[in-house]
Amino acid sequence: MEQSLLQGLNLDASAFFLLFITICAFLIPIVLILPPIPLRKSDALVQTHSIAGVQGAKSNLAKQYSPDQVDGPPRVQSLVVYPVKSCKGIEVTRSRVFPTGLQFDRLFTFAQLKSPFPVAVDATSKEKTEHKWEFITQRQFARLATVTVDLWLPDEMKLRKQSMKSKEAFLILRFPWKERGWRGVLSVIEAKLARGLSAEPEKEILLPVDFPSSADIKEMGYTFENVRIWKDTVNALNMEKELPEELRLYLGVSNKLGIFRIDPDQLREVYRCAPLKEDAGYQPVTGFQDAYPLHLMNLSSVREFSSEVPKDDSLKQLDVLRFRPNIIVSGAPAYDEDTWKTARFKPGTSGLYNDALFHVSCRTVRCKMPNVDPADGTRHPREPDKSLRARRAVDEGAPNMGCLGMQLTPLFDPSLGDDREGWVAVGMAVEVEERGNHVYIKQ
Repeated sequence: MEQSLLQGLNLDASAFFLLFITICAFLIPIVLILPPIPLRKSDALVQTHSIAGVQGAKSNLAKQYSPDQVDGPPRVQSLVVYPVKSCKGIEVTRSRVFPTGLQFDRLFTFAQLKSPFPVAVDATSKEKTEHKWEFITQRQFARLATVTVDLWLPDEMKLRKQSMKSKEAFLILRFPWKERGWRGVLSVIEAKLARGLSAEPEKEILLPVDFPSSADIKEMGYTFENVRIWKDTVNALNMEKELPEELRLYLGVSNKLGIFRIDPDQLREVYRCAPLKEDAGYQPVTGFQDAYPLHLMNLSSVREFSSEVPKDDSLKQLDVLRFRPNIIVSGAPAYDEDTWKTARFKPGTSGLYNDALFHVSCRTVRCKMPNVDPADGTRHPREPDKSLRARRAVDEGAPNMGCLGMQLTPLFDPSLGDDREGWVAVGMAVEVEERGNHVYIKQ
């Protein structure tokens, strides 16, 4: 049958093989250049927006383990923002500073809907049945460390080419996800065709950076709900409708999963060790940060502490990003920041012309979260928590607790009025204007 068909087409086996090779040679370049894969949300954004941040060899932390990075006068070495609490951060070279901290920092938090169990014996029937939203972090779900957050900002040049105008910025959340069966095999092939042989399949979530308008909230079906963060309860915007079920499964959350956007009109007021309203000129506030607007780490302190931490195959060195800092300084002696009370950042080599002034509010009392490796989300069973408690229990207000890093509250020129805004950038010189003792006040 095959022989008669080939004869009818006037093709012998060698000619048929040559035709097959010719077709493949024609199709393969087309498939490589224009692979038949579905578009991702980020594929659309790339036409009008550019991704923010520095990565790889351009990172100002690329040589954080080198002694050269801690020598010289104190300076701002790196800046990091975390748009979604407990997910991967974005390293930047400069940032606006608002009363809530760095721009784009901790705008969102994941939360789970928890039952009231266990409840008191004399609890009312409402208290026994009422479920409440509670924030989650890497402390409970270490895989949050592997959720990548990309910040896409409008690009004027790209928008002009598209004859468009836009001021909207977006976040793209990406997490690894492979379907079962043949769909999983197909997703692996799609990922490698689109992004290279090392790429793995992943899911994307698109979130707007700006707080949605009332019309958008109604149209999208978002709701305002209370969410608990530590001992605070804040009314925030629940945007859980944007979350795919796969994310809950990936993180290992058994309860209902939501994602909350902080409402700029319902921020959390900061007291305890923060400056008084009369001294700061405004009431210190924060969004979804743990307690204070900004977190500072000194590379010299991390290096010194790391030298005292026992190492093994799963912990060979301490990445400063384990400690989730916003501002990373180099050049200051190890643990010198423990006595800072007021710090002024001057332009230095940053290219800025303004100073930035910070109230150094208190030490950062560490939990076990630094045990999670920010690179892959693996949790070490002991370190560095054990060494922090043994070697860095230095604050009488937090006995038996390890301390590393400092919490900051930004201060602004009173002439700015309610338009409180400043800038901070890599290369700024750090000058300590006031020193003193710190005593942590618990929440």
